[in-house]
Amino acid sequence: MARRCQLTGIDPMFGHNVSHSNIKTNRRFEPNIQKATFHSNALRRKVSLRITTRAIRSISRVGGLDAYLLHTADAKLAPEGLRLKHQVKKALAGKRRPAAPAS
Repeated sequence: MARRCQLTGIDPMFGHNVSHSNIKTNRRFEPNIQKATFHSNALRRKVSLRITTRAIRSISRVGGLDAYLLHTADAKLAPEGLRLKHQVKKALAGKRRPAAPAS
């Protein structure tokens, strides 16, 4: 399973360990991926994701998964995040239809 955030798309980064004698060896900086389950009011179900702790903090700060997806630019979301965002938009568009005028 890839160590990649399903919402933000954060991947491992690469760098060097530098010893006292200044020898550089390659290393990986792994993202802190956690399994988290969020309730989506628009979709009326729970959504399980493997996301970074940074994304978990952002979701709680904004006020939930739906608000986070709607306020985040498409360019900053991974494909899984874009798929969820389109599902939320579609669900909200279906709820907001105006009532037919009474005759």
